Amino acid sequence: MEVERVQALASLSSSNNTIPAEFIRPEKEQPAITTYHGPIPEIPTIDLNDPDDEKVVISIAKASREWGIFQVVNHGIPDEIISKLQQVVLKVMARNSENSGPKIPPSYREVNEEYAQYTREVVDKLFKSLSIGLGLEKDVLKEGTGGENIEYMLKINYYPPCPRPDLALGVAPHTDLSALTILVPNQVAGLQVFKDDRWIDAKYIPNALIVHIGDQIEILSNGKYKAVLHRTTVDKERTRMSWPVFLEPPADFVVGPLPQLVNEDNPPKYKAKKFKDFAYCKLNKLPQ
Repeated sequence: MEVERVQALASLSSSNNTIPAEFIRPEKEQPAITTYHGPIPEIPTIDLNDPDDEKVVISIAKASREWGIFQVVNHGIPDEIISKLQQVVLKVMARNSENSGPKIPPSYREVNEEYAQYTREVVDKLFKSLSIGLGLEKDVLKEGTGGENIEYMLKINYYPPCPRPDLALGVAPHTDLSALTILVPNQVAGLQVFKDDRWIDAKYIPNALIVHIGDQIEILSNGKYKAVLHRTTVDKERTRMSWPVFLEPPADFVVGPLPQLVNEDNPPKYKAKKFKDFAYCKLNKLPQ
């Protein structure tokens, strides 16, 4: 099991206070050197339950243009559902580390289904606000990403303690393939965002959702909204985990700049192509 391999490697490295050479990042990427520690603006936090709908739209659109990422509070997903999502995964991991074969209990599926129901409501509100923020009808961006056929992919990121967090990264810098990514972190900070030529720490806000603009929304908006370049650092003492949901078009769905946002003064900046072809090119580092 992958988690067991990572845990074993982390345990071995911790006892030696070293890490294998292949995990040491180039100097220009090492967190100790590249993380910005001066006074910085915080990643925008948006109250999704604000009664002023226009204010919510403006805030989401501004954050998506300038940052490509924002946090949402009062989003409608009960705190206890988020807590159950986190706790059931920890229990599954603990049980599987003690037994030879991984077993997924019914409680894991149940809480995932419950979380997914609430997440869909949040996603619909985000798509609506993002569309209106571009001067479009409320359903345009959702339909441009696959409509009701959008695929929801829940993953679990696991970053064990690392004896040299100054040299290593949990995940190298990247933008997400998705349209949107909705992420629940645990209390161990680690997400960093690249803005104004600086790597900036994302502040942990209990039970907030972190929303990433992904590549597909950047393409649809013809670059008006920015896919966020981000990375993950690791902690010397504590395990960091996160629960991202990636919203992706169906494999054969074609995504390209929306015609409403293209004209002589704003020609298309991206090619329209099937999502599976875009993903293949990106994952294999081929030109788009």
